Amino acid sequence: MSAGRSDRRATSRYPVELDVDYRIEGTYLFASIADISSCGIFVRTETPLAQGTLLQLCFEAPPTLANGDGRFELAGEVVWITADTDRPGMGVRFLEVSAADQRRLLELVRAIAYVDDSDAN
Repeated sequence: MSAGRSDRRATSRYPVELDVDYRIEGTYLFASIADISSCGIFVRTETPLAQGTLLQLCFEAPPTLANGDGRFELAGEVVWITADTDRPGMGVRFLEVSAADQRRLLELVRAIAYVDDSDAN
């Protein structure tokens, strides 16, 4: 990750391992989320989509991290890609997130941050 991208980021990202399904124009693809913030995710994939691609995301947080319903179905846009590294994938920004989903995302990210902080100590 370049320093420029990190400097532009408005929210902190936290490492996580979650499966994600995503759909573009009727095609379903499967990958994993490597980190998450309340504004987006990094999707680890050998075949990142082009920057600007719009997609539908579906992922589920484990019950230990989710307060109630841990399933998320969100629209996203690929905002950056990295293909020629040992960690290929794409940064996806969430789009048009409802107030309820935004609240749930914040709760999830806080839970992940808490676990991440606990693991560091």
